[in-house]
Amino acid sequence: MGHSHALSGAAVWLAAAPALVALPDALGVPELAAVTGGVLTPAELIAGTLVCAGAAMLPDLDHPHATIAQTFGPVTWLLSKGVNVVSGGHRHATHSLLFSVLAGLGAHLLAERYPIGRDILVVLMIGLALRAVGVGVPRKTITSALVNMALTAATFVVFLSMGVTYAWLGVAIGVGCLVHVIGDCLTERGCPVLWPIEKRWLLPYDIGIKTGKTFEKKFLGPALSVVVLALLCLRLIPV
Repeated sequence: MGHSHALSGAAVWLAAAPALVALPDALGVPELAAVTGGVLTPAELIAGTLVCAGAAMLPDLDHPHATIAQTFGPVTWLLSKGVNVVSGGHRHATHSLLFSVLAGLGAHLLAERYPIGRDILVVLMIGLALRAVGVGVPRKTITSALVNMALTAATFVVFLSMGVTYAWLGVAIGVGCLVHVIGDCLTERGCPVLWPIEKRWLLPYDIGIKTGKTFEKKFLGPALSVVVLALLCLRLIPV
């Protein structure tokens, strides 16, 4: 479900942030610091967490009835319908390693060369993250979209005022998409991870997570919420 994907994306970003900062030295490639160096500052960390959470929803853009398609009302619904046709339907091209890599690379190039396009993408990711964790009015699609737009705009303005640079945008997008793919591989339906090879990676039915059932709603969702809050405290509160 949407909230599980978003929360897992947020948790992975918060958990991986210190490793990302250390990566340039570990690999002996100091140039990477331009992309990963600022991710642990409070404003960048929170922005990255929201962006990665939103990106963890991106693969479901191929599903017109998914949470992502309802985020900004008719705008995202029409976009989802188009992606559904182009990608071959739900859990096909967008649920793959190739899509994760291309999404991350595309976001990096966008952030590097086209500031307006970068900002539009960031706004979309923030909106997806907020919608996934329940921001909105139940059974009121248009009202929910308006509430989401207002909160998304306010959040983006706050990040703008705090000087968030988004040099890490491509990494956050790629990681978020990959987290989604891994999450869906843990279900009984799986994903074509090596698309265009159509073979799906999945867990056996008796082990795989049943989407929207008791385990996800009563255990996984609350557990991920606790993990995200704990990691936020760990990263933001000085020891």
